[in-house]
Amino acid sequence: MTLKIEHRLGVKAPASIVWEILADVPAWPRWSTLYTRASGVIGFGERLKLEMTLPGQAPQPIEPEIFEWEPHEVIHWKLKSMAGLIENVRFLEVEALSDTGCIFSNGEIYGGLMGPSRTAIKQRSLMRQGFQALGEAMRDRAEALWRERGGGAT
Repeated sequence: MTLKIEHRLGVKAPASIVWEILADVPAWPRWSTLYTRASGVIGFGERLKLEMTLPGQAPQPIEPEIFEWEPHEVIHWKLKSMAGLIENVRFLEVEALSDTGCIFSNGEIYGGLMGPSRTAIKQRSLMRQGFQALGEAMRDRAEALWRERGGGAT
């Protein structure tokens, strides 16, 4: 059994700009309220060092391992906790719709023996809020950068 929490929204900027922002992991805290500290690089098997801050909660350090990435499209990482009883896959995805617009999706798939039930009880609403905030911050940052570079409406 799994549980998926996802936030998707349209971005009025090229997918390449969204990817440029995602690829600069150390800069995430400048625009994201979900990841308040971040270091690492995007690549297979790379470990990121992040501090995840959900609304109204204390920051939580996480060190996910990237197991899938496709430049300009996806970053997937996994986290295990409670001796593997909870196995989560976090995703950040960019889908180009045109030369000047895309969809940004982010979320998490909760698996393992205890993943879906524990999450549904304790964190589902907070995670949804965090993913929404991340999506909106990405949209705002990407659209501002696109305008700064002479694209899009001013």
